Amino acid sequence: MNKSLILALVAMLAAPAFAVDYSVGANSTLGFRADFQGEKFDGRFQRFDATIRYDADDLANSKFDVDIDLASAVTGDSDRDESLPGKDFFHVAKFPKAHYTTTGFRRNGDTVIADGTLDLKGTSKPVSLVVKFAASGDTATLEVTTTLKRLDFDVGSGDYADTSTIGNDVAVTGRLELTAK
Repeated sequence: MNKSLILALVAMLAAPAFAVDYSVGANSTLGFRADFQGEKFDGRFQRFDATIRYDADDLANSKFDVDIDLASAVTGDSDRDESLPGKDFFHVAKFPKAHYTTTGFRRNGDTVIADGTLDLKGTSKPVSLVVKFAASGDTATLEVTTTLKRLDFDVGSGDYADTSTIGNDVAVTGRLELTAK
């Protein structure tokens, strides 16, 4: 190998990584799992918008910004689906959207954690997401998980605040299919 080729290869390997902006594909999902009277149920939000910039080697420049249309929540149970938009749960007439934005990323061993703020029903609280990211060329899959305490956000208030009827823990999962912009 000649000296200039070796220098070029070393320069490419030493070049800093840059976070990539992604568009979110239509098959992406944002779901949740909770329990009602001891029975688990799954739900999902049919409409959400996400701005994703990510590179596991450039966490300082990575960013998630997500708007969730709360009226789009569905669980497959008509009574529950009719109750979720109401005042005791999401109160979509006053708070139509939830918003999550990252404040930073960190590593915990091999795991990446996205720290951020969730604004839901007029309450802002810190929320951390476990991040799994797999890229292949110009496409990627981003999976995030966390568990929220619904009462921290006044979701399920009034008669529904009883955690023996509706559990306080809500598991949240997102699976985004991404394409580099």
